[in-house]
Amino acid sequence: MSRVEGAASAKLGGRELSRAELADESVRWPTVAERILGVGHFTTFVQDDITAPNGQTLTREYLSHPGAVGIIALDADGRVAVVHQYRHAVRHRLVEPPAGLLDVDGEAYLVAAQRELAEEVGLAADTWQVLVEVFTTPGIVGESLRVYLARDLRPTKAPDGFVASGEEAEMELGWAPLADLVDAVLAGDVHNPTLVSGVLAAWAAQLKGDGFASLRPADAPWPARDGLRPGRAG
Repeated sequence: MSRVEGAASAKLGGRELSRAELADESVRWPTVAERILGVGHFTTFVQDDITAPNGQTLTREYLSHPGAVGIIALDADGRVAVVHQYRHAVRHRLVEPPAGLLDVDGEAYLVAAQRELAEEVGLAADTWQVLVEVFTTPGIVGESLRVYLARDLRPTKAPDGFVASGEEAEMELGWAPLADLVDAVLAGDVHNPTLVSGVLAAWAAQLKGDGFASLRPADAPWPARDGLRPGRAG
């Protein structure tokens, strides 16, 4: 940064953060009361009274959620496996990567992702890495999402006993170049948070030019999930 740029930035207020400071902090404000407002198939609607650091009591409502995994399955030609899935809450049929709930008790995150990839698009992958993790809607939903990069793809059968139902019964596999998906994200044509965060992370990782070597291993810890109120799934 030049001296002129630095002086201009200083006028905006605040201070420049170091790389070490660019990390979310796990904090728990005291909960003085909790009320269950509703129970669904895999979420619970909760209302908490919490005490802020200044002593003020705040009432906050949120959905607890079991968490989810998503997969950016990238083939040798730079294409990503996608499906179209109807989402009733937003009344849209969205372009999405394979994804699913962490709804099997005790199932490892990677195993869940491998299962979802097989169930939704009939694929398996020999190379897995962690792309990105997000809280999808932290103001109202306690959902943690891990998105994997899956490569070295091959066809596989769905797990024994799996039968597609509901919205999943209407999905079919399609392929889109990663560059086209990035363009679609920036144009505002696609909105699914798993797709948006996953394809942008994959594009950024690819630009490093190290063959994705800088990504975390598939079994990397996921500390952001620790301490979240569990959803009902599982």
